[in-house]
Amino acid sequence: MSAQHDPHGTGMRPATEPVNITELAGVAGVVVDGSADDVQVSGATLRAQSCGPGDLFAAMPGQRRHGAEFVDQAVEAGAVAVLTDQAGLDIVRASDRGSGLPVLVHSDPRTVLGAVSSRVYGDPSSSLTLIGITGTSGKTTTSYLAEAALRATGASVGIVGTTGSRLDGEPIPSELTTPEAPDLQRLLAVMRERGADAVVMEVSSHALSLGRVDGCRFTVGAFTNLSQDHLDFHHTMDDYFAAKARLFAADSAAHAERSVICVDDDWGSRMATVAAGGGRPVITVATTGSGVGVDGWRVLETAQSGQGTQQIRAVDPAGVEHDVVLPLPGAYNVANALVALAVVAEAGADVEQAIAGLTTVAVPGRVEKVERGQDFLAVVDYAHKPAAVDAVLATLGAQSSGRIGVVIGAGGDRDTEKRPLMGKASVRGADLLIVTDDNPRSEDPATIRAAVIAGADQTPGDVRRAIDVREIGDRRAAIAAAVEWAQPGDVVLVAGKGHETGQEIAGVKHPFDDRLVLADALDARLSDTGEAPDERTEA
Repeated sequence: MSAQHDPHGTGMRPATEPVNITELAGVAGVVVDGSADDVQVSGATLRAQSCGPGDLFAAMPGQRRHGAEFVDQAVEAGAVAVLTDQAGLDIVRASDRGSGLPVLVHSDPRTVLGAVSSRVYGDPSSSLTLIGITGTSGKTTTSYLAEAALRATGASVGIVGTTGSRLDGEPIPSELTTPEAPDLQRLLAVMRERGADAVVMEVSSHALSLGRVDGCRFTVGAFTNLSQDHLDFHHTMDDYFAAKARLFAADSAAHAERSVICVDDDWGSRMATVAAGGGRPVITVATTGSGVGVDGWRVLETAQSGQGTQQIRAVDPAGVEHDVVLPLPGAYNVANALVALAVVAEAGADVEQAIAGLTTVAVPGRVEKVERGQDFLAVVDYAHKPAAVDAVLATLGAQSSGRIGVVIGAGGDRDTEKRPLMGKASVRGADLLIVTDDNPRSEDPATIRAAVIAGADQTPGDVRRAIDVREIGDRRAAIAAAVEWAQPGDVVLVAGKGHETGQEIAGVKHPFDDRLVLADALDARLSDTGEAPDERTEA
């Protein structure tokens, strides 16, 4: 079968050998309702409107409506079979177009969707070196570092994550940090078809909990760290940890064959124990000198060499020392770099070639400088969790002797408990805190801002740095105010959105890029002072 136009939105529909529906039933261990003798499946999707000829329509139960309600639309678009639960079967059989389709019936169809999707697309991860990276912070940066390291060895590398999907630097459209199982397996098949040797994937806790990566064969799984986030979904830190542990636990459908675990925090030590439980190889990474993980990768010393570049001397599990030049600031990026090196080493790459690939890495929206000729440092960062705010403020404080101003908010319809913690982290590390809006979504923005400010106000004076706390809901105006506040040698940090290019308010996503808005504010300030800004470039 040749590549076709792709109604799913990944750029191409990969060539696949059609699979008989009865074989898919065997893979999933499900019952087939209806005649299935001659039905061949060549694709899969969760979205009725995205179905193409020969597709399996995965009709999942939802919070408001059942996916099976859209079966007529799916059949009209080309669907030839359905995967659903008993309630979905009843809906399909009562529909106009779906009544004659073969239906795979499972009590919890999401638990088998990954395996089914993988088989439909020819088990693509079995032909790839698939690397999964999970953790609260550092997934994106570590994936960029691993991608650069592998490409330096001559490999063709795909990447799937927060900033999108690409192969050897060329974008491939995709949605979500970790796409839904059918979309992910299709994406992996596209990358395999285009010649990828390896794929580095960010693996979110949502994806692990919802089975999106079931059906993937991970060559190496990596854990960066754990701190408070997503408690609206996981409810407790132990639940959050358990979701992440699905990438490493022996009884998980998504477990990696080999594991790399950063043990700089207690959660990492716990995760190393989980990973070792299946008898599979586990490599630890330690940067704090705690003594844990002495048989893994360790940092011996680091030195700063200007403009945020770090010189790192590290030792690998065999006792071999390596000198690493890392063009990213911060102790947390030292950990990210060592995790990336450990991962590619476990994948069989040449370590010295991999190290050479790290020297030019730049990660969108991660401590990303915006230079417009101003006499102070202006930075955009994705930090939207309390621990990440602490870390980036500490990094910027170490780089500058001036004051630090931070513009920050918290997202709506997400973990409410972290909002006051965002305020506390900000006033501990900055001299100016401007609380603004950051994707309020369906919530009242003022209520979110009040929670962040409450956390700042409750911070004891002996650990509090910021005296100046302001509330400016309009994010553009907040950024402009921070720029106006800055004096020579100061630092302005715009945190929370990083690489994102939209601001979601009341269900509408408005174009908004912190980097471009910050550049505009810098240009306006320089124009007011009579200084000519640099020629405009995309941030």
